[in-house]
Amino acid sequence: MSSTLELRVGRRRIDVKRPEKELFPQDGLSKADLAEHYRRVAPRMLPELRGRPLMLERMPDGVDGDRFYQKEVSDYFPDWIARATVPKEGGEVTHVLCEDTATLVYLAGQACITPHRWLSRADKPRRPDRLVFDLDPPGHDFEPVRSAAHRVHDLLTELDLTCALMTTGSRGLHVLVPLNRRADADDVLAFARAAAEVLAGRYPDELTTEFRKHARKGRLFLDVERNGYAQTAVAPFAVRTRPGAPVAAPLAWDELDDPELTGRRWTVTDLDDRLDKDPWEGLARHRHGLTTAGRRLRSLDRKA
Repeated sequence: MSSTLELRVGRRRIDVKRPEKELFPQDGLSKADLAEHYRRVAPRMLPELRGRPLMLERMPDGVDGDRFYQKEVSDYFPDWIARATVPKEGGEVTHVLCEDTATLVYLAGQACITPHRWLSRADKPRRPDRLVFDLDPPGHDFEPVRSAAHRVHDLLTELDLTCALMTTGSRGLHVLVPLNRRADADDVLAFARAAAEVLAGRYPDELTTEFRKHARKGRLFLDVERNGYAQTAVAPFAVRTRPGAPVAAPLAWDELDDPELTGRRWTVTDLDDRLDKDPWEGLARHRHGLTTAGRRLRSLDRKA
């Protein structure tokens, strides 16, 4: 008979089955450890999750086993977990919404190691409030990511757009722009693609928008496709399914040149200092529209 750990989270009682199951066997981290991580980071993580449809990356047998990505909410999920039904091509899908700590802990108990969030909220699913540049290194060297982040930051500053920085817990970094939810997802994606083209034109030896890997020739791919409708991006403080249990972590821009920085700089076991400060404090006050920025971007493109 499998064991069960009963956790009290606010008003809820969460039963975590097989809490001793090692989801990260090489690191000795169990399902109970994952649940405790998400309970600990919830105050910082929930503001970036609330109201957003989630895609759940689940690995019931741990990171050495099979994984699956879940969009449609399971019938057996408790009624108190919030849901949102949004359109998809040819129909609709009902996603989990993570509105509270209890939901985060429950999902961990379901071996959801990584929740991936939409860049829009369910009440206006076609109106993103985040734009993301995904920067992954072409090889094992992190320096191209560091350089690309500086390039993206400089361009966004030219366009008078506030931006934030985050390790992905995987190979690279995300640069995020807060939006005012006035632009449609298709227009946000078009803007992001145009910005990437300007950057690739400025730094053709470093950056590329080429989808085909063999055509990139060692250059960093500026991935903006996460800005399309119903696409997802990893949330701050989410655990990634890699050895060491690395965690996505918000950064201040003056941390970008830290020689110890990598996409996996922080893990479940050494995250304490990242919870003591908030480099994204006040970010929500800088929600941008893209109309003026788009005009500026087209002007830069003509000058290139």
